[in-house]
Amino acid sequence: MSEKLPSLVIVGRPNVGKSTLFNRLTGTRRSIVTNEPGITRDRIYGKAEWRGRNLEIVDTGGIVPDDKALIPQEILRQAHIAIRKAALLVLVVDSQVGLTPMDEELARLLRTTGKPFVIAANKVDAITQENNTAAFHRIGVPVFPIAAEHGTGVDDLLDAALVETENDVQATDDEKPPDAVEVAIIGRPNVGKSTLLNRMVGEDRSIVSPVPGTTMDTVDTEVTHDGHLYRFVDTAGIRRKGKTTLVAEKLSVVMARRGLERCDVALLIVDGEQGVTQGDAQIASYAEESGRSVIIVMNKWDLATEAARKVSERDAGTTKGKAKLAARATQRPRAGARANARISARTIAESRMQSRTQARGQLNRGANHGASGEAGAGATAGVHAFGDLDKSRLLYDYERMVRDKLKFLSYAPIVFLSAKTGDRANKLFPLIDDVAAARKKRISTPELNRWLKEEVDLQRGTTPKARPVRIYYMTQAKTAPPTFLIFTNQKTPLHFSYERFLENRLRAKWPFPGAPIRFVQRLRKREPRPGAPRNDNDDE
Repeated sequence: MSEKLPSLVIVGRPNVGKSTLFNRLTGTRRSIVTNEPGITRDRIYGKAEWRGRNLEIVDTGGIVPDDKALIPQEILRQAHIAIRKAALLVLVVDSQVGLTPMDEELARLLRTTGKPFVIAANKVDAITQENNTAAFHRIGVPVFPIAAEHGTGVDDLLDAALVETENDVQATDDEKPPDAVEVAIIGRPNVGKSTLLNRMVGEDRSIVSPVPGTTMDTVDTEVTHDGHLYRFVDTAGIRRKGKTTLVAEKLSVVMARRGLERCDVALLIVDGEQGVTQGDAQIASYAEESGRSVIIVMNKWDLATEAARKVSERDAGTTKGKAKLAARATQRPRAGARANARISARTIAESRMQSRTQARGQLNRGANHGASGEAGAGATAGVHAFGDLDKSRLLYDYERMVRDKLKFLSYAPIVFLSAKTGDRANKLFPLIDDVAAARKKRISTPELNRWLKEEVDLQRGTTPKARPVRIYYMTQAKTAPPTFLIFTNQKTPLHFSYERFLENRLRAKWPFPGAPIRFVQRLRKREPRPGAPRNDNDDE
């Protein structure tokens, strides 16, 4: 079994070039690099290979020990977690600024950990600037002048890292690691993406705060659950281009799109208390267009059900609500129950988006329907409506409302959960397994053509006044996503409505949950008309 790589942790105060050094060591552009301080907040993991040996590289956020604000304190806590598992610490400083009191404070902090550490004096762009590093020798540890942006001096730093970590356990390649399922967590800012990641991992892997846009970089985390390996990618919240102002925020959106494109399954996180917004639909279209399998996660479901309960109790406590409750007691049970579920779901989705006056009118309508729900449950007029409401009906009706907003993701499963409390979160891992398996499912060509001949009425999907469609042959060209090659009698591409008809019939036989289906059509060659001039190039 493979052992853990020795970890090299990069620490330092904000805006000294830690992320630039991380990108240089790993040979990637994983960390966002800008002139704005405080961009990196979570721990970013990567791998470096030098002289035949592998190292784990960890980038941390800029540490400000005395800052009592929430996010700086969370950055410090994340750095402490990385430091505890480190084999070598690299304190990055700015040689052009010189030794600062904060650098000395961080050096004292690292010395108390008992871990070996070295100093990487960054921004030494020329040999004549190496004298700027003399002041850092006061700290009493090896100092390496480097230019992370150009790579100068990084080789000496890596040589020292190999010497320092030569006694640490190295990774062995005796056993091939299992293929990981790449899972991207996408959504608008502040919908609970990082909270869900921490819930799935079982530890505080990402910083969570009420401030929208806390996550900037994409955070990769590997999780093993029931013998399956998952690689979760926590992305930054995606907003419209007009809403992004900082350069780092624009880059974070680009990185989030890249994280989405390299995954197998995308978890689209939606705020269950607010409902599906236009921004959610736009992000969902990104996932669908990129060919990723999608699972719609309605987060904060505990807040949504609590809001529905309070609304129902408030309505049932008014005189007008009680009168209407008694008047509706004789209605048909099934209709009353459906109306109750429908108004409860609508109240959850729209209550935070409406003004106080509009919300009050909506609550009164909820009381009318809530009374009929009581009748469906066989309750008396004095009982609150939501107390006896079947939550499964509420889930069913809310799911219908989500389907109406995201019609182009009709194949995507929906799960309702609370990432903060963990309620219903255990349903997510089996669902990811099913969706990942469906993405790689392959149907044999004989089985496809047998289904096409015996179970599909091609004329039902033909557009009126159009040429009847005949499909001579059909085969699955590839998986991930499932792509089917069809040979038809048409000289022009099939209408999208006909492709949708084929997709619906195909999913009725083989569901492919969460996976988009693509069709590639081989058109019939146009035959030249009799008497038409012949092209001499046809014989070549």
